[in-house]
Amino acid sequence: MGDTDRKLFVLDTNILLHEPLAIYSFQEHDVVIPMTVLEELDRIKDSKRDVARDARVAIRAMEAMFKDATPDEISEGIPINRDKEHTGHISILADFELQETVKAFADKAGDNRILNAVLYLQNKRAPREVILITKDINMRLRAKGAGVRFVEDYRTDQLIDDVQYLTKGFQKIEGEFWHNVDQVESKTYAGNTYHTLDREPFEPTYINQYVIDEGSDFAGRVEDIKPDKITLKDLSRERMMNRRAWDITPKNIYQGMALDALLDPEIDLVIMTGAAGSGKTLLAMASALEQTIEKGMFDKIIVTRNTPDIGESIGFLPGTEEEKMLPWLAAVTDTLEALHKNDHCTEGSLKYICDKANIQFKSINFMRGRSIQNAFVLLDECQNLTASQIKTIITRCGEGTKIVCSGNLAQIDSHYLTPVTSGLTYMVERFKNFEGSANVHLNGVVRSRLAEFAEENL
Repeated sequence: MGDTDRKLFVLDTNILLHEPLAIYSFQEHDVVIPMTVLEELDRIKDSKRDVARDARVAIRAMEAMFKDATPDEISEGIPINRDKEHTGHISILADFELQETVKAFADKAGDNRILNAVLYLQNKRAPREVILITKDINMRLRAKGAGVRFVEDYRTDQLIDDVQYLTKGFQKIEGEFWHNVDQVESKTYAGNTYHTLDREPFEPTYINQYVIDEGSDFAGRVEDIKPDKITLKDLSRERMMNRRAWDITPKNIYQGMALDALLDPEIDLVIMTGAAGSGKTLLAMASALEQTIEKGMFDKIIVTRNTPDIGESIGFLPGTEEEKMLPWLAAVTDTLEALHKNDHCTEGSLKYICDKANIQFKSINFMRGRSIQNAFVLLDECQNLTASQIKTIITRCGEGTKIVCSGNLAQIDSHYLTPVTSGLTYMVERFKNFEGSANVHLNGVVRSRLAEFAEENL
């Protein structure tokens, strides 16, 4: 099966659950699928877990590949891509036969059988590199301990290596902004001032990225990017800090930038990241109510979020879909209460507002196939979504719809996601050059001094 310079990759089950079409990512190398992986996919495909669909997609992809192959061809390897001449092969290894050949692990547990298969191939295929690909950290450690020479994580779909490199959506200039500027061309158009400057000092820069400084009142947003010039829209910091939405004003400059993006009709997608208590949901809800009720820009507000165990628990809760969703959307109802806590009758206000703004609480599972027009969509707790789930929701948005995605990468509940592979990270990276989107990372905890101390010290 191939030359010595072609690597041989053995895939663990979790790779195919994370990326069902991963087998197509190894075009120029050889891929081995141990029989154990197919058995584990078979067990998962009929389960109620949220990865059952991914297991079925992976099985169908392999069935399409091996459809016309004979048993001998399957064990020897068939081309991954039949169109090209020098391409990799994919094969299935009957790893249940290997107990006598390798004395690594005696029991028949799935992970151990996969490790036995890797060690067997390592001996049989030498001097070729045999690489185990797995997302399970403990599996990587055990493989190294058992004598597997090459073990790697699957990084093909990773857009950045470390979440600290994720764009924050704003740039902070040291000192006063105008002290660092040599040449500027300013013009006023439709009541706004625009400054055209050299691009180099702002690299890396993206469309709709905010620019603030430490020493003065300057705040701006990148409106246009040319090969050697950028144009900033001048947003006075004082004006930003005094903007109101549903009687809420920003408590810091980061909230000011977020509110500017939320209230801008030219921006269709706003992504807010930040720590617990930084004001993400409050700002989104206040601007949704302001634009729906006061300005009449939207017909309804749709609030949705991922409910990890929705398959098992939503069915047993009493009531309609809206009522079943309320426990998961308590963060939003808490926010609505906070916005109306000074009203004479908070409960009456909430009922009136929910009717007037046509607030709908929806489950993410029922979003597929819909087309959402003229709505303000708030997608909360985005860090627990995969890239494909986020794509499902964003592609639902039709004309006149604004979507706000918020999340905290430090609070991922899903077993299959890390801050680097979260759909929230994926979305920030993919949309950073799109003129219809803005991204703001909210620094600072404004919920309470207790929450702030806990965020910094626990």
